[in-house]
Amino acid sequence: MNDTLELTAASFINALGALANPVDAAQLQRYFKTGPGEYGEGDTFIGVRMGSVFALGKQYLGMPIEQLELILESDIHEARAGALTIMNEEAKKKRTSEERRAELFGLYLRRHDRINNWDLVDVACRYVVGVFLFDKPRDVLYELAASESMWERRTSIVSTWYFIRAGQFDDAMALSEMLLGDKEDLIHKATGWMLRYIGDQDRGVLLEFLDRHAATMPRTALRYAIEKFDKAERQHYLGLGNSRRS
Repeated sequence: MNDTLELTAASFINALGALANPVDAAQLQRYFKTGPGEYGEGDTFIGVRMGSVFALGKQYLGMPIEQLELILESDIHEARAGALTIMNEEAKKKRTSEERRAELFGLYLRRHDRINNWDLVDVACRYVVGVFLFDKPRDVLYELAASESMWERRTSIVSTWYFIRAGQFDDAMALSEMLLGDKEDLIHKATGWMLRYIGDQDRGVLLEFLDRHAATMPRTALRYAIEKFDKAERQHYLGLGNSRRS
């Protein structure tokens, strides 16, 4: 934290505005698909590269929860990414108190309506949600997985990253099974990503899952899950899917 900064939403958004670039704004708007009818419709980009957003966010650690919530209410995509960066960086630190972790977790879930794109989910949920739930019941993840909101469903599976890293695969496997029938490609990508990460930790667990589900799981999820396999293995599992589709 920079002691010379005011830890307020206004201060953060003003500092962010000083980094704005109209050329980058147009590029980011296209990349994150925020045009009419697209899933990020309504977001405004001011043209701050994500690396700069992350660097700025790290200067505002310790911002009061009510100020973070004010940033999340902004229509500026980079501002919300900054708020979530602040939340993520605090959740990662071992010295962060349990009370603060609970505040961050509560804010994330309470204002999930403002976490409305894949990058906003991914930047924070692995630590803000995953770390907080690590030693607690995880029922909320199953509630999120059943949500009508694509972004809440993405939070449910990506939050298991922290459990997987610790060698706990059960929730990731169960949630992956829940989401195999999802209609959204961004959920298939997230599911495949977590399955691939399981394979990084324990290849046998991934193989067992694929032997049960490869023939029927979405093609995108399967491709993500087997990305690190050799060519013959990839062809084998892709062939199972092809036989079902033929």
